[in-house]
Amino acid sequence: MQEWQKQLAHTVTSVETVAGRFGVDPEPLREAAALYPFRVTSHYLGLIEAPGDPIWRQCMPDSAELFEDVRLCVDPLAEDRHSPVPGVVHRHPDRALLLVTGGCPTLCRFCFRKGRLDSDALELSSSRFDDAIAYLESRPGIREVILTGGEPLLLEDDRLDDILTVLRHIDHIDILRIHSRAPIVLPARITDSLVSLLQGVSPLYLMIHVNHPRELTSEFADACARLADTGTVLGSQTVLMRGVNDEPETLEALMRGLLRLRVRPYYLHHPDLTAGTGHFRTTLEHGRRLMEYLQDRLPGLAVPRYVVDLAGGLGKVPVAGDCVESLGSTAILRAPNGERVEVPNKSWGE
Repeated sequence: MQEWQKQLAHTVTSVETVAGRFGVDPEPLREAAALYPFRVTSHYLGLIEAPGDPIWRQCMPDSAELFEDVRLCVDPLAEDRHSPVPGVVHRHPDRALLLVTGGCPTLCRFCFRKGRLDSDALELSSSRFDDAIAYLESRPGIREVILTGGEPLLLEDDRLDDILTVLRHIDHIDILRIHSRAPIVLPARITDSLVSLLQGVSPLYLMIHVNHPRELTSEFADACARLADTGTVLGSQTVLMRGVNDEPETLEALMRGLLRLRVRPYYLHHPDLTAGTGHFRTTLEHGRRLMEYLQDRLPGLAVPRYVVDLAGGLGKVPVAGDCVESLGSTAILRAPNGERVEVPNKSWGE
């Protein structure tokens, strides 16, 4: 058993354990954890400095998750509706998602697949994999496949290698991409064998989900260096979250730190309209002010695109220019297909 597997076997799933460590009442944590399961790696738990800090908010249950908002749902991006076969989400003509596992080493409280992880529905069995590959092979318009889940890097090396090899032999697929939070929450997963496996896959893009400067640990830096040295192109996706990274100095430090580690900031996501995540939301105006600050302070390479992934699977739109028709209490954004879409534009408690 490798070190990362040993760490995975000892992930923390008891809110009482964390509550005891930090001297807080476990009862409010229990109620939210009963609805949305709780899991965190020891590495990520070790980054918490105090209850309620930016790391705590990302991984610890919160009674605010129980707040009912009729605008929020379990599948805001309509992935089920755009899933032609189990394991594939095909929302865009030229690219598709391949959901390879439903497991995650840390269950992030802001995740847009919250409530659907750790279920058989997201596990890619052999028969489902065959059906998924048959679908991808039959659609020559698909030029890029994105491995996601769950956490794709939780797959054993042999299984990951098999999947990448099959995809590389589909003639019309030009680019492979992996979406991962493992370098943040389980950096030990970036092993010699994984690095060797990825060395032979090109072009390969690895998008790392990173949200706060304190996540840029020495272990993360080492993982990024080893991955970048394989020729893998590294990018980041960040979720804008109230109480986590909604201060301009925080985002500036994060983007500068990422670029220094050869990770190109890619997207700054406005929070998706996912059930149990409303307390993370800021207003679109606040996000735009943050972007103006970043554009004034950072080189272009360090400035991500601020986007909303529209409900119903209509795609991502930048919170700028012609895509924004109005920014009242309900914003009106224009989807790529020209459709006008209403987006709630209030922060938590308003």
